[in-house]
Amino acid sequence: MWARLAVTGTSFMPQITNPLAVHIQTIKRRLIIIGATILVFMMVAFAFSADMVAWLNRPFPNPLVFYGPTEALFASIKVSFLAAVLASLPVVFYQFWKFVQPALLPREQRWGIPLILLAGALFALGLLFCNLVILPLVIDFFVSFGMDRDITPELSVGTYIDFNVKFLLTFGCAFELPLVLTILAHVGFVSAQQLAKFRRHAILSALIISAIITPDATLFTMMLMAVPLMVLYEIGILGARLFGRARPSDVDLPMDPDLPIRTAGHRVR
Repeated sequence: MWARLAVTGTSFMPQITNPLAVHIQTIKRRLIIIGATILVFMMVAFAFSADMVAWLNRPFPNPLVFYGPTEALFASIKVSFLAAVLASLPVVFYQFWKFVQPALLPREQRWGIPLILLAGALFALGLLFCNLVILPLVIDFFVSFGMDRDITPELSVGTYIDFNVKFLLTFGCAFELPLVLTILAHVGFVSAQQLAKFRRHAILSALIISAIITPDATLFTMMLMAVPLMVLYEIGILGARLFGRARPSDVDLPMDPDLPIRTAGHRVR
């Protein structure tokens, strides 16, 4: 056998695998699965895009119009993408969970399914809050402002759908903030004291995000988005206080000169 191995040049040296390359390949594979899932759901949702546009048009009494040949098409694509993202959330959360699962302890892995369900519920809650509370207030404010000045409102379907999709996705992601902060505090990455210390920075970030997301950046629309973000940040601080990991206190024990010294140069206590 040894002669055969010598002739064939077979080596017993183990194949060295780059961990970074393995992680990149894993991320690439899971992103492809997520992208393919969203694409499939998007094609299915496109058949119901007219119904979804009509449903989003509920706060505005007048029919929508379009000013370009492709405007109605792209509006349908946007609402189909929004529906596809919602339908793909279980797959997205599952792929994320399978990626981080090998790095977790067995007692930590049992929280995977509850966290996936909670993340999906928070995202859906953000969409409902935005669609039932925030969007009607914003649309009614701007439409009433123009009608009080004897201006007839004719909203473009492209602008209107883009406005809705931005708000819905932003609030859906924003409602994940308390869960993210609580998890970060539980693993010891941050603490409730640190989050409270950077509260002013969080408020400034909420205002900046609101100014970027809102199409007009008026004070009214900025506050409608910034105030919920600030409230969610405070809920995240509360979750960090309740479920955060208690950091060990540094106790300075007295040194005994008669105790041996370890190889690192520190005395054994």
